[in-house]
Amino acid sequence: MITPPRPRTRRNGIEFQEMIQPMHTIKTLRERSVLSSVCRRIETSRRALSLLIPLVVTIGGSIAPPANADEGGVSFWLPGQYASFAAIAPAVGWSLPMQSYYYSGSAGAKTTLNRGDTLSLGVDTEFFGQFFVPTWAPDTTFLGARPVLSLAAFPGWNQTSAEVGFGPLSASRSESVTGFGDLYPTAQLFWNQGVHNWMAYVTGDIPVGSYDPDSLANLGLGHAAIDVGGAYTYLNATTGWEFSATAGVTYNFENTDTNYTSGVDSHLDLGISRFLSEQLFVGLVGYAYVQLTPDQGQPAALGDFEGRTFAIGPQIGYNFDVGGVPIYTNLRGYFEFDVKNRTKGGSAFLTVSIPLSAPARTN
Repeated sequence: MITPPRPRTRRNGIEFQEMIQPMHTIKTLRERSVLSSVCRRIETSRRALSLLIPLVVTIGGSIAPPANADEGGVSFWLPGQYASFAAIAPAVGWSLPMQSYYYSGSAGAKTTLNRGDTLSLGVDTEFFGQFFVPTWAPDTTFLGARPVLSLAAFPGWNQTSAEVGFGPLSASRSESVTGFGDLYPTAQLFWNQGVHNWMAYVTGDIPVGSYDPDSLANLGLGHAAIDVGGAYTYLNATTGWEFSATAGVTYNFENTDTNYTSGVDSHLDLGISRFLSEQLFVGLVGYAYVQLTPDQGQPAALGDFEGRTFAIGPQIGYNFDVGGVPIYTNLRGYFEFDVKNRTKGGSAFLTVSIPLSAPARTN
């Protein structure tokens, strides 16, 4: 039987603490030793995963691959940035989630990309970013929820090639850029009731990264954006099953360098997993990304310029201790399908989360 967990509550001599993504406390398991170990591992996993969420939420835009729909084919939201444990709150204190992200994709010769004063066809792109997301969870509540604040930043690399120009006045072109991307602040609220967890967030883009409106390759978005949404996580520590869904909507502000405004975007990230042992869990992830309204400022010949993409893939996670410090790791991949007006390819996320504040101790 699982009872609704309460932050920092002692049961059977063990102190439970909310994880980076709210992970619920467990009242009973078959043995105290197993309970203590499982709770500690799950808590670590939640921390890392919750860190990933803000990290991915804010960083999503700049690292999104070039394609059609949204200016330059780059959206603020990075599809797949949220996965399992999305609504599990982090433990109180400071933590540092780090996420390595790689994407490779291409679009056929009929896919047109608008960049500055040029039109690009047959786009091929690769992107790598190393994200750092310092996260703070104060020891307080707001509206009955645990607040969490984070700021994501990353150094990265992008290489893109395409046919660029107007009609017969076109030529092959390839460009690359190495530098820093935009900044992505995120505020979250986490609620917990037994095996049920909820999270609400607001995040945005501060356009300070490497950006050139006439370049094929960029790390910055070129304009501000704001994204609001929420997540739900079902986590049953007795059975080991977990399911998470994160949904949101992005509003894009005008790019004053190009007088271009991307449309309103919607997104849904999914994750399901099962613990095979105290340290190891496996599962599936997926996402759906659909543009709701057309862009403003694109050439008339491109029409509404709305895009969409869907993806599915595997995930695996492992928890371990280093010098008494719990470390969470997660590796997941996505394979895109049913893509419209965007590049089509695949991506991989490798996440490592390290608590900076003293970890919770068991008695």
